[in-house]
Amino acid sequence: MAANSRLTIAVHALTWIALAQRRGQEWLTSEQVAASVNTNAVIIRRSLGDLRRAGLVEVRHGAGAGWSMARAPEDITLLQVYDAVEREPLFAMHHTEPNLECPIGRGIRPVLGVVYERADQSLRRELGRTSIADVLRDCL
Repeated sequence: MAANSRLTIAVHALTWIALAQRRGQEWLTSEQVAASVNTNAVIIRRSLGDLRRAGLVEVRHGAGAGWSMARAPEDITLLQVYDAVEREPLFAMHHTEPNLECPIGRGIRPVLGVVYERADQSLRRELGRTSIADVLRDCL
């Protein structure tokens, strides 16, 4: 199973936009962001669209079109980015009901539910401690 890279792409895009703004370029096109991520601009537009709906970036159409930070990089945590781009839980249960006649099938969901909830809380706590400004600082 392939790992999900939506969070990574979104953080990369935001960090690149933050650096461009620090250097005096207020707006970046999807193509400029895509060149840094080394992916298709359609993927970037989809990711930035999620970030726009969450109030993390702004878009400008027409002449001088592009994407810009809606907030200071210090005010955007990786948790906010995660919440904007991830629609599925970190871990999922079986797609079908396990065999309830089996002692493991009967008990696995409640046991794993507790473990998965603790893992999710830990992830959220850690992502909440890091801002886009932190990522930018550590990249340079």
